[in-house]
Amino acid sequence: MSRPSLLIAGGGTGGHVFPAVAVAEALGALADVDVVFCGTERGLEARVVPARGWRLEFLAVEPIKGGGPRRAVWGALAAARATLHAVSLVRRLQPRAALSVGGYASGPATLAAALLGVPVAILEPNSVPGLTNRLLAPVARRAYLAWDEAAWAFRGAAIRPFGTPLRSGFVAREYAARDTPRLLVMGGSQGASFLNECLPAVIGAVHASAARPLDVVHQTGPGRDAAVRDAYARAGIDGVTVLPFIEDVAEAIADADLVVARAGAGTLAEITAVGRPSLLVPFPYAADDHQAKNAEALEHAGAAVCVRQDRATPERLAAEVERLMYDRPRRVAMAAAAASRGRPNAAHQVACDLLALASIPSRTHDVRGVNGVRRLRAPERSSAGRAG
Repeated sequence: MSRPSLLIAGGGTGGHVFPAVAVAEALGALADVDVVFCGTERGLEARVVPARGWRLEFLAVEPIKGGGPRRAVWGALAAARATLHAVSLVRRLQPRAALSVGGYASGPATLAAALLGVPVAILEPNSVPGLTNRLLAPVARRAYLAWDEAAWAFRGAAIRPFGTPLRSGFVAREYAARDTPRLLVMGGSQGASFLNECLPAVIGAVHASAARPLDVVHQTGPGRDAAVRDAYARAGIDGVTVLPFIEDVAEAIADADLVVARAGAGTLAEITAVGRPSLLVPFPYAADDHQAKNAEALEHAGAAVCVRQDRATPERLAAEVERLMYDRPRRVAMAAAAASRGRPNAAHQVACDLLALASIPSRTHDVRGVNGVRRLRAPERSSAGRAG
């Protein structure tokens, strides 16, 4: 007998792809299922998903936003064609449920599933729901949210406030301030040009003003480390650890006293899952300005300081870094506030609930979720409403 299948639709960027991968890993740990992804050939999923052994189906989808009326019309026509293709795909796969993770391919594939009577769930990791997920909200029987601020877009009975699914290793770690504070600059897996260009001057100004030791680890993105290392040298800063990529991000965050980063949903989920204070400079061109809204929501919770990029001069950032790095009680309070927003078991919770939605039984023997949490059995179907 063939195994039941589940469809995960969407992708494009790491913010969509890696939460989807975390859910797929959790599903595989919980049940005998075939997880099939649906995305585009140009998205990150084209590289990440097959490399991990999952099947990936492609749809030809074009952007709708950001190019004026002509692009909107062309994108809408492409979406209509992709939906027809997706209908035949869903009929062939016969998934027991479909999960939309956002991105161009998620709309046609998830809409096709809904039209054919397949239960639909939405994963929304941002404080501002994306266009695709807003359009799909009326047909969604589940809305897995990371932020209370996103709840307005979805039916109350569908909402499950589980957080953003993460890879294994992201667990709450008690914060103990170092004698020599450590600053982690984290621009995501591809790095952040603005942080790479700005932070060497910022750290130079902090050193000149405070005249106290400061440990710095700076992750630059592939191929960018040499230029950043040279920039620190020109600023007269020795001993900075400059890396193109950090293999164990969870450990790097746990070892930090302050994280300087963008404000993508995945990055903030990682910081809050571990529980560390952060100084956030949101990417100003994110769709619907969602990074700024993510950062401002975390700032409102007392876990972060948000400085928009148009105000993030080296002088302003240096003042914020110095203020935070040498104020231990404030960092301790911010770390606790961050941890209170963390959801390290989100992948496991989403997977359990998705299996229940699909009427697929979980294994009843001892299961260890992808975040290392021991479960004797999957929980029963979650109750509706705000679970805290």
